[in-house]
Amino acid sequence: MHFEEFATARSPALLRYATLLSHDPELARDLVQEVLTRALVKWRRIERVDEPYAYVRRMLTNEYLSWRRRRRVATVPLTGAHERAVEQRANPGDDLWNLLAELPRQQRVVLVLRYYEGLTDNEIADVMRCRASTVRAYASRALATLRVEITTETIRNYQEAQL
Repeated sequence: MHFEEFATARSPALLRYATLLSHDPELARDLVQEVLTRALVKWRRIERVDEPYAYVRRMLTNEYLSWRRRRRVATVPLTGAHERAVEQRANPGDDLWNLLAELPRQQRVVLVLRYYEGLTDNEIADVMRCRASTVRAYASRALATLRVEITTETIRNYQEAQL
């Protein structure tokens, strides 16, 4: 498979994955563009592995986990995409999306890989370069946090309704 074919076929999935991780469509585009640029340079090696998509997904995960370590340059979207993104975030049906965005990056990566990408703990451990037990610990902490936040939000909404 040529790089162009791979990029055409897998870019939408990579962009969805990056958007779920970053909770920011503009940053997601930047992450995917950066990763695909690096993948193009290494494509001869990447195309020889069994699963090129898994390799590039790992590159994207690593890029997401390290993007805050580098100095970040503020960007301004040139299209109306920013307004649509703000409108989408303000949607009251996105409570779980907003709670997911508040989780630490590693916990968010685990939940997205597990429930969106459908990976097993061992596959997630390969992507994150850690042990499967670490993946389970991240997932456990993330789900516990979400349970507490959802329960707290439910109680708060109930109390507001009573007033």
